[in-house]
Amino acid sequence: MCFPVNENESQSVDRASEFNLRQSTPSEVHKSVELTEKNMATASSLLCEDQFLCSICLDVFTDPVTIPCGHNFCKNCITEHWDSSGHCQCPMCKKDFPSRPDLHINTFILGMTDKFKQTLKEASRSEQQQQANQGEVLCEICTETKLKALKSCLVCLTSYCETHLEPHHRITGLKRHKLIDPVENLEDRMCKKHDRPLELFCKTDQMCVCHFCTQLDHKSHIFLPLIEEYETRKADLAMTRNDVEQMIQERRLKVEQIKESVKLSKEDAEIEAAASVQVFTALVQSVERGLAQLIDTIKEKQKATERQAEGFIKELEEEISELMKRSSEVEQLLHTEDHLRFLQSYSSSLNTAPPTKDWTEVGVHSSHEGAVRRAVAQLEETISKEVKKLSADAELKRVQQFAVDVTLDPETASIQLLLSDDGKQVNHQDIAQNLPDSPKRFSCYSVLGKQRFSSGRFYFEVQVKEKTDWYVGVARESIGRKPTLTSKTDFWALRLRNESKYQVVDSIGVVSSNHQTLKSQPQKVGVFVDYEEGLVSFYDVDAAALIYSFTGCNFNEGLHPYFNPCHNKNGTNSTPLIICPVKHTD
Repeated sequence: MCFPVNENESQSVDRASEFNLRQSTPSEVHKSVELTEKNMATASSLLCEDQFLCSICLDVFTDPVTIPCGHNFCKNCITEHWDSSGHCQCPMCKKDFPSRPDLHINTFILGMTDKFKQTLKEASRSEQQQQANQGEVLCEICTETKLKALKSCLVCLTSYCETHLEPHHRITGLKRHKLIDPVENLEDRMCKKHDRPLELFCKTDQMCVCHFCTQLDHKSHIFLPLIEEYETRKADLAMTRNDVEQMIQERRLKVEQIKESVKLSKEDAEIEAAASVQVFTALVQSVERGLAQLIDTIKEKQKATERQAEGFIKELEEEISELMKRSSEVEQLLHTEDHLRFLQSYSSSLNTAPPTKDWTEVGVHSSHEGAVRRAVAQLEETISKEVKKLSADAELKRVQQFAVDVTLDPETASIQLLLSDDGKQVNHQDIAQNLPDSPKRFSCYSVLGKQRFSSGRFYFEVQVKEKTDWYVGVARESIGRKPTLTSKTDFWALRLRNESKYQVVDSIGVVSSNHQTLKSQPQKVGVFVDYEEGLVSFYDVDAAALIYSFTGCNFNEGLHPYFNPCHNKNGTNSTPLIICPVKHTD
């Protein structure tokens, strides 16, 4: 701690204080000291440690005195110095004195020194408290500034710093004491009943005991040294910690899986929303087209009705004109009084009506009845077809988002299968290849994809064009490579037999012996798997149509794409199965 007071100022203060004290009466001196003590805290805060040190012993002043030159020393230090040197001289400035000066304790400096010592003690206590708060064990022997303990003794029940621990390394009796790393509350390590160190563990009562306890309260019990029980429990605790860490990792993984599921769900929702907008927009457009067509039809029929009515009216008006002409002729003849002229003008034709059309059954009838009903029925049929088509398109687009790159694994391929160099094509050949046998290799005409899937969703497409027989699907990693009559198939596949008979096969055999009815023969098959949902779906890619879906599948292990091109049948089925890059439908 340093303060803004230089040496000259300090000496000036000392000389002024000494002069004033010498010139004052005892009562004035007392008042001066009281005033000095009131300002001691302020003064001590403006001084530094060097000003309170004796230049002879290099320690804080004890009974400080001031010699005539103005320098301060401990009374004993300056006295012994003068006694040993034989003449009176200041050790600091080397000033000689003709006679030994009378030495009086400088009460001003003494008071400041006492205050300074008190400040140091408080600072030391504060530092020790801070060390204690930081978990450090302090030496219990140190009197001033307590140092950090190096060891604790279970016999002495005391913690020692390096200096105070030295006797335990040197003295024979102390060497036998039990030293441990420094700990607090050593009394807690002693048996409360026998005042001996707790050095054993009672397995029977599951508690720490001393040697006397084994002969008395815990006689015939099972005991272990503390270190053995410590190691055992520490090992158990380490295993528990590992288990807990494993549980933490599993849960963190589950958190990531849930987050990934939420992410996928969000992506699915966006895809479904976009597809829904597309479907409903198309439906609205279809309805609007149907409405426009219906209105046009109604208007056209109305125009036809109006044209028919105009034709009828024109005919009627022409007949009316002829009838009015005949009526005028008859009326004129009826008003003739001249008998000769009447008879000369009379004609038999005047006695009959002119030829006219029979209008009894003729009429203009509304042709709009049922038009709306028929239009709605037709619209329903159109919409139903459109919905199926749009839904299939949207679903295929959705699953195509999960397309993966699949390549064939030659280590699993039957020796009669020929794989392309890029691992994308496979077909059967009559001549078996000379390949090493292994547990991975199929004995039937099968091969797996290299890729393994144990979570999430994936999709791939296979060209089956011009083939008469094939299997395409997914298989468990543990599928039997050398199948027997009693073994399970362990795969989910779509199958073509004899060019036109489609079947679906699951892990226990053919799901349906009935052939799948397809409107068209697929040229390219899409395979989609949702591992968590236990779903396997097959699509006709070109028709954007769902062929079949397995639901509720229990995969419980890794899955691989599965391919079986079947026998080439003397060349009629020699076309390879081809894994195609996925081209998203427009």
